[in-house]
Amino acid sequence: MQVATIKLTGPDFKRLDSVCHEIKEICKKTGAKVSGPVPLPTKRLKVPIRKSPCGDGSETFEHWEMRIHKRLINVETNERTLRQVMRVKVPDQVMIEIELKE
Repeated sequence: MQVATIKLTGPDFKRLDSVCHEIKEICKKTGAKVSGPVPLPTKRLKVPIRKSPCGDGSETFEHWEMRIHKRLINVETNERTLRQVMRVKVPDQVMIEIELKE
């Protein structure tokens, strides 16, 4: 039996969790064993930007942050389940990677 490892990444955790929920529902309907979603550590991208564009005045900075959330789902799959998972509508901000192992 093949095992599909599905890795989801994106900045919006609500959209990420909705895609995870859809994948779990598909697996439940087709009878495939599923483990996850396992939340992986969140990557925090920080960017300090100087407030004054010309360089005069006090050195004050604004700090911007973008968080990248990750989820991992393992599915013992057959061809039918995998085809339905491939049809899931994924939002623009969510990246999905599927890796098959035997």
